[in-house]
Amino acid sequence: MTNTQQDTIIAAATPPGSSAIALIRLSGSDALRFVDQCFYSHRHKKVLKQKQSHTLSFGYLMHGQEMIDEVVVGIFKAPHSYTGEDIVEISCHGSPYIQEQIIHLFMEQGARLAGPGEFTLRAFLNHKMDLTKAEAVADLIASNSKASHRMAITQLRGGFGKDLKELRQQLIDFAALIELELDFSEEDVEFADRQRFVSLINHIQQQIKPMMDSFKLGNAIKNGVPVAIAGKPNAGKSTLLNALLNEERAIVSPIAGTTRDTIEELLNIDGVAYRFIDTAGLRATTDTIEQLGVERSYEKIKKAELLLYVIDINTFHHKDEAYAELEEIRSFEIPYIIVANKADTCKGAWPKLMNEIPEVIAVAAKNREGIDELKQQIGNQFMKQHHLPEGEIISNARHYHGLRHANMALDEVLNGIGNNLPTEMIAFDVRTASQHLAEITGDISNNDILDSIFTRFCIGK
Repeated sequence: MTNTQQDTIIAAATPPGSSAIALIRLSGSDALRFVDQCFYSHRHKKVLKQKQSHTLSFGYLMHGQEMIDEVVVGIFKAPHSYTGEDIVEISCHGSPYIQEQIIHLFMEQGARLAGPGEFTLRAFLNHKMDLTKAEAVADLIASNSKASHRMAITQLRGGFGKDLKELRQQLIDFAALIELELDFSEEDVEFADRQRFVSLINHIQQQIKPMMDSFKLGNAIKNGVPVAIAGKPNAGKSTLLNALLNEERAIVSPIAGTTRDTIEELLNIDGVAYRFIDTAGLRATTDTIEQLGVERSYEKIKKAELLLYVIDINTFHHKDEAYAELEEIRSFEIPYIIVANKADTCKGAWPKLMNEIPEVIAVAAKNREGIDELKQQIGNQFMKQHHLPEGEIISNARHYHGLRHANMALDEVLNGIGNNLPTEMIAFDVRTASQHLAEITGDISNNDILDSIFTRFCIGK
């Protein structure tokens, strides 16, 4: 990503297409000057550059003698703006043609199109936010549930980055004493009390470990909690997926083995997004394509946080076969709910075996009977397995790996102190731990990391 921070960038901050209002944003030292040359206020008052920051002006944008649109112009002067630079935001009518004309108007004056995430990148480079906050902006835009929204908001407030900086500073303060020992190595002096240092390392690791442990939950909430729908062929797995989504998403057929590949869809239940994965029927088969589907089903089941195992209630009579199937379900070693489907076609009472299985819930997926109860049970099962903490939840893989490597370096520090290793080796591990923490917040960064993060943003943010 090329960024000189000396030019002025422009981009639409609203999605492409027609709308009532669109927002076009400029950032850079020439932003106010560019707009002043084309903007005419209704009352012909002082130019934008002379106005106070955080004010709105109503008027026209002109291209020579031709009016492009009536607009509202908001100005945010450096350093009190999102990017830390002068920002102008133009609210215009949402015609794609009008938006295109406005962008071209300012590109003719010298502005250039912003790259993905370049406004937020400038905010980071101008110290308006650290890297964890910048990533939280992207997570907030992408949030698709109450839980993922809450995670992003919490991180956007800066608690996580602030905590890491405080822990790193404590580490740096002690590291300075160790480095001082190296300067006086010939005099055999000890400036850093090793016992106090061990206590500090233990304290830092006690803060890091809960953050690391929260990653599995945070990643699941961010991307949707994976729920595998599995079972024998013709049990009604695809019908169940359609019933949960309340739409015909999967092909339903009485022919066994219709589903050859996995189908994934998101559904919000009680503020948490669940990623339901319809899988191929689990059975031995000589069909090569179907066998690949079965293998993929087992892979998805192993990675799921919850298993919905669908059975045809009418065929679940034979005790030996039923218990063999239960053994398979329990062998996956993940939380599960047994969904007894086709309850509307069950002749007479439930099979007696059902009374022996506490994890079962009866549904008639074709008629959407029992689906609301199943959704409630899914939510209860998730909350039973994962209590949503009030504090920070890590959802970013980069943060998790940074914390893990920092923790490993701190283990090496403790090992070095315990084994009376040379000060140089201990100092190296302390610097390594400090560097990993700094890379998370962006106090130490490189272009590859920044490119990886900001190119995933939408243009205009």
